[in-house]
Parts: sequence; structure tokens; C-alpha cells
Amino acid sequence: MRIVGIICEYNPFHRGHQRQLDLIRAQEGPDCAIVCLMSGNFVQRGHPALIDKSLRAQAAVECGADLVLELPVTACLCSAEGFAAGGVGILGDFCHKLCFGAENARGEILMHTARALLSQDFPFVLRTELDKGLSFPVARAKALEAMGVDSGILSTPNNILAIEYCKAILQQGKPMEPMPIHRPGNYHDSQADLENPSATAVRGLWLQGQPWQDYVPVETHPIFENASLHNLSAGERAVLARLRTMTEEEFECLPYGSEGLWRKLMHASRSCATLEQIACAVKSKRYTRTRIDRMIACAFLGLTEQDLVLNAPYARVLSFNDKGREILKLARKCGLFPNIGEKVNHPFQSIESRIDSLYGLFTLDVPTAPSPKNRVYYHTCTEE
Repeated sequence: MRIVGIICEYNPFHRGHQRQLDLIRAQEGPDCAIVCLMSGNFVQRGHPALIDKSLRAQAAVECGADLVLELPVTACLCSAEGFAAGGVGILGDFCHKLCFGAENARGEILMHTARALLSQDFPFVLRTELDKGLSFPVARAKALEAMGVDSGILSTPNNILAIEYCKAILQQGKPMEPMPIHRPGNYHDSQADLENPSATAVRGLWLQGQPWQDYVPVETHPIFENASLHNLSAGERAVLARLRTMTEEEFECLPYGSEGLWRKLMHASRSCATLEQIACAVKSKRYTRTRIDRMIACAFLGLTEQDLVLNAPYARVLSFNDKGREILKLARKCGLFPNIGEKVNHPFQSIESRIDSLYGLFTLDVPTAPSPKNRVYYHTCTEE
């Protein structure tokens, strides 16, 4: 069985995601299997997901995915590099290909850039640029240019993540083949495009109470119709309370807090009245807003720098069909998912439980119909 993996967030699942699944079927044939490794209730930009992970996973299976696994939160809240590495580490041993969207879908260019970023010379050149006070994305682009590599490919968000996937495959020596597909439209577009909507625009429609049905597959309408929505604004006071009561030692242990950034966040948290004010006070030319948002999310969720480098020993199964069940059997033979239903005695289990319990604090409304219960099967994974 040919298995194609996707590392995703589906926040929410929309017509662009449906297009990717359809393209995979068209290229690989109807008998291929598709495994989606999806962010849980908190996503990579440091915000709660709009809709609960169980509903997003159900929507993906209804639209063509065969198996949806949960990407551990310790990978979800990492930078693009950690996000990609965590996903490849789980999918790489049983998926033949990794499919991802990119503005530039030429695999050879993506791999060439990935190899340059992994070269022995790159860290020294990068440090030279960082010492000029540049932000990491700008310094990285300047370093590539200094090495004679076209950095233009790093100017768009999907390309950046695509290159990180290629880097992870190379670093981990996984046998999976990159499968880039062209991602049309604007990733951050605030105006919803009917054929190629951005998740940002679709979330905006939902949160503004505007019609969203035309931008998601019709199969998802019954799933999403009564879904409870979540947004950072709903839980802002809870986040502020956590920040105000953290000790200096707790701030110092946060991820992304190097070079005294944790201290800057601590002082802003004790004087600013809103999360926006805190983020603006901490943000600088050197540090991106996304980094600050992830740092705040980790503070609220009680995640330390040590937690974020922890390899989760299992992956939670969120949804599957009959073919997905066969994939699980195959994966168990590879040593990835033995002992279905068995709970794992590992510190990550308490982290996951705590974080899921906090997600409800960001609820904007109450659904008129009960959401389906999460499947709670646990499958142990090999650690890289």
C-alpha cells in the first residue's frame, strides 16, 4: 500500500485542503492511503484552534483522508523547524511520501536550499548576520545570499515550511520522498477566495458571524454547523492571570526566552493590561511576533524549554476509516503503534491532559449539539 503523509493544522479544514487530497489521489491513484498528522487544540502560531481537534479530524476523513493522528503539542508550539522535525519523525517510518503545499513546487529547488541550510558553513554565516541585529528570518536570507543561494524562495510562508520538511527528511535520514504541490492564493490573505481560501480568511468569516459554508467542502457542513468556536480573546483574562502570577524562575525556563527575552516578557506581563500590549512591548526588530505569541502560549500552558524538546512516545488517533485501520496494522508491524488502547506511563501524558483541559477556557459559545467524543487510543512511537 502506498501511503502519503501530510503534516497539517486544518484550522479549519477548507476547500484548499480538499484540493490537496484530490491532487494526491489523482497523482498516486485511488488505492493510495493518506495519513494526516494534525495539530491538536493549540496551533503553531501560539493560539487555540478555532474548532476542536476531534471535529477537524472527522472533517478530514469525510473529505478523503484515511487516518488522522494528532501532532504532539510539543511539536505544534515549536518554530517551523521543530514543527517539521516532529512531524517527519512520526510519519517518516511508514509513509512513502510527504505531501505539502508550496508557492514554488519544484522539489529540486526546495531540496537544494535545504542542503545549503544544513551545510557546515551556514551556522557561521548566519551568526555573522544575526550579530548585526537582524531578525532570524532576515538573517537567514542574508546568509543564504552570502553563500550564493537564491534566498527569494524563503520569502513566502509555505515555501519556508516546505524547506523545513526537506531539511527534516535529510537530517533524520527518512526514506520518504518529498511531494510538493503548488499552493495558489495568499496564505495570509484576509479576504476569502472561493477556490483557494486562506485559513486566516475562513476563520475571520466564522468569528465575524458571516457565511462560511461556501469556503469549506459540503461534506463538512454537518460537522461544523453547531461547532463551538474558540479564540484567544475569550481566554485572555486567564492568560493574563497566569502571566501575572509566574515566578522569575518560571519565566527563565520558558522556550524562546534566550538573550534575556524572558525577562522582557516578565516585566511587560507585570505592567501591561492586555495581551496585545504585552506582545507589542516585547516584540522588536530582532524577535518576530509569532515567536512572542508562542512564548506566551507556552507560559500559559506551563510548557518549559525542556518540555518542547521532549519526544512524545505515542501519537493519539483522532479519526480513521477502514483503510486507516489497515494503516494502523501496518504501522504496528514497523514498531510504531503497538498495544492499541494501552495507556503509556510517560510524562507527556500528563502534559497532554493538562493542555486539553485548558482549551475550554477559550470557548466563545456553547454548541447546540454535543460534539463527538475524542477517541483516546494511544500508540507508542519510536523515538529518533
